[in-house]
Amino acid sequence: MSQLAAQHGALNLSQGFPSFTASEELKQLASQAILEDHNQYAPMAGLPALRIAISKMFESQHNAFYDPDTEVYVVAGATQGIFTAIQATIFKGDEVILFTPAYDCYEPAIKVAGGIPVRIAMRLPDFTIDWDQVRSSVNSNTKMILINSPHNPSGKLLTHEDMLQLEKIAVENNLIVLSDEVYEHMVFDRREHLSASRYPALKERSFVMGSFGKTFHVTGWKTGFCLAPPRLIKEFLKVHQNVVFCVNHPIQKAIATYLQTPEHYTDLGKFYQRKRDLFLNLIKDSMFKFTPSESTYFQLLDYSNITDEGDYAFAKALTVNHKIASIPISVFMEGRDPKMLRFCFAKTDEEIVAAANILNEI
Repeated sequence: MSQLAAQHGALNLSQGFPSFTASEELKQLASQAILEDHNQYAPMAGLPALRIAISKMFESQHNAFYDPDTEVYVVAGATQGIFTAIQATIFKGDEVILFTPAYDCYEPAIKVAGGIPVRIAMRLPDFTIDWDQVRSSVNSNTKMILINSPHNPSGKLLTHEDMLQLEKIAVENNLIVLSDEVYEHMVFDRREHLSASRYPALKERSFVMGSFGKTFHVTGWKTGFCLAPPRLIKEFLKVHQNVVFCVNHPIQKAIATYLQTPEHYTDLGKFYQRKRDLFLNLIKDSMFKFTPSESTYFQLLDYSNITDEGDYAFAKALTVNHKIASIPISVFMEGRDPKMLRFCFAKTDEEIVAAANILNEI
């Protein structure tokens, strides 16, 4: 969709990346690290200062302690971390439960490992999980449950009851949990992100993935982290060392310093909620229907009042004819089309206003 947007000069609210600049302070820290010649290989696990900062962040945010020496790894973006965790623990014939709509990197990683994706459709229109269906899907081949909260593309958050259900199923069946939490700080309306790290029995069997690219508006830096107990990190290391070995040294140095100011991530929810509210207030009288996103920088818009056309065709028509690009969520759902498009509001205010003006005319 980004390519199509470029071809037709459309406003691009499809791919999930900010259009505004990153913090000048953070950019200066990266430049300083390069000029100070932190340009050779970093330690395989990541710079100690960064691993300590990550550990402190999770202890303050979730009251969950991870040993920086044995339970914290820096990765070349969360996608690499997810891929590595799956390759390290999933083998031929192992089944991995995931919930659709699902981010598109999950299934390929499972299949490359020889695993079998077991898709469980989230209930519409509220994007919730039927845990009884999860229980009935577990068998002797089930090895992992993969969750994503805050959820892309819906913006839904797993609740405390969800996490307790997940914990019970995982413990009873001795399953690994892979928790994709890359939008962890983008939570709105006084809600709370409930990390898998908060639940002791989950923490002891979970990979938790995070992304500094998402948090600090620098998706091109491809720097994130993996948290897991030592027995899982040991397996993770076997793949990580042969995939990337280590991660960009000066960027790690910059982020380690930047994390010393917690407001750089604790204020992120307020920052994006203002953009969400601006977008939704501007289109409230349009033909689109919506439930305000609980988290992430994505908003789903229901276009069923406008047309019965499939979402892929409608998204393409919007891009070509109306010059605004979005993502049809059926591509994440295999066989279901709830007539919704995903719009990214990680954009400048001027772009949000321009997008709203287009949508109001449809």
